Amino acid sequence: MKLVTAIVKPYRLEAVKTALQEIGVHGLTVTEASGYGRQRGHTEVYRGAEYQVDLVPKVRIEVVVEDAASEPTIEAIVKAARTGKIGDGKVWALPVETVVRVRTGERGPDAL
Repeated sequence: MKLVTAIVKPYRLEAVKTALQEIGVHGLTVTEASGYGRQRGHTEVYRGAEYQVDLVPKVRIEVVVEDAASEPTIEAIVKAARTGKIGDGKVWALPVETVVRVRTGERGPDAL
């Protein structure tokens, strides 16, 4: 099993959720996040004063999938989240040793 994690722009969340549902991924966790990458934030002007926004708002999406489903999941997220502009985000996958469904005690693939 793999934990696929994505950091994307908040307004792309609905598109990512739809893309994941279309490939059969139904469970996910979404967390509000903030940070910066190569762009190091951006500047904005408010009432004539320019100020630096260091931490850009993002959302973190996490989903646990079978090993065979990890590449299609990553591809679906990338396709749905891409705008072609700086700050589109990142996606990565990590191995998951164990998953347990708390309600039933099911383990492994049955717990997904």
